[in-house]
Amino acid sequence: MSAISEAPQRRHGLRRWWWLIAAIVAVSVAVVVAVAVWHRPPPQVALPLWAAGEIALPGDSSRFDYASLDPDRDLLFVAHQGASEIVGMDVRAGSVVRVIHGIDQVHGVLVIPPRHRVYATATGANHLITLNEDTGEQLSQAPTGDYTDWRSTRSTPRWTTNETGGSETVVGADSRQVRGTVQLGGEAGNVAYDPSGRQNLVDVQTRNELSVIDPASLTITRRVPLPGCEHPHGPALDPAHRLAFVACDANATLLTIDLDTWHRLGTQRVGDDPDVLACDPAAGGSQPPPVLIAADQSWSGAPEMW
Repeated sequence: MSAISEAPQRRHGLRRWWWLIAAIVAVSVAVVVAVAVWHRPPPQVALPLWAAGEIALPGDSSRFDYASLDPDRDLLFVAHQGASEIVGMDVRAGSVVRVIHGIDQVHGVLVIPPRHRVYATATGANHLITLNEDTGEQLSQAPTGDYTDWRSTRSTPRWTTNETGGSETVVGADSRQVRGTVQLGGEAGNVAYDPSGRQNLVDVQTRNELSVIDPASLTITRRVPLPGCEHPHGPALDPAHRLAFVACDANATLLTIDLDTWHRLGTQRVGDDPDVLACDPAAGGSQPPPVLIAADQSWSGAPEMW
């Protein structure tokens, strides 16, 4: 074959290579753009929050965790986990009124104003501690599972989440004794009580699901898969609108679940490592209320509102 006849073939082969290279580059750019969009922070919005004041805390600056407010007495109780103590503050006066020592790696704190009681999870000892709100006196302690963390904010008796233990421990509010344990079959996230459905909902982090528990029989009645959610941690409920919100800390996502059909209604990207959720039904009126998300490493370094 002559050099003249070979030239068009070479040009054709070169064009094919150029088209192949161009296609590879286009696909690579599309993948990079898709990843960038997926990891792009959500648009920042002005939160309806303002600084009301500051209260200097005693001790060192080691880890602080959950807090609970008695709105009738303006008393705020904060878990100082690094110091194994609870700091009680008068938020109206702006002063510390009491420091309760000896709560081993205190993690979750809950004040029940009608009972004048403060409940605290001692993660270091795997106990639920009951305290006198007025004096700080320790009234009782009940054993829980491994790495007891969270405590239910509304259910009676009290429920504690044992994260690495993969269980929920149920403690009688009056007897202060363990009434039972619910094994979840995976690492436990936080728990929330649905008063309308008379059921507890707990995230099962290593199964990427929401377990629904009958508090009377202490049995799991339903396991709700959470597609699009990796390592669900914090749930929050809006019973009036039959909605559940789930924070997925491994992929920075907030899920909205219908409490009647258990279908996923929405998926939103949020800041990195979303942890605890708060929902104020009174703020929503006829519409679902905003959800406040505490993110460990959000892009703005602050909580986000959805």
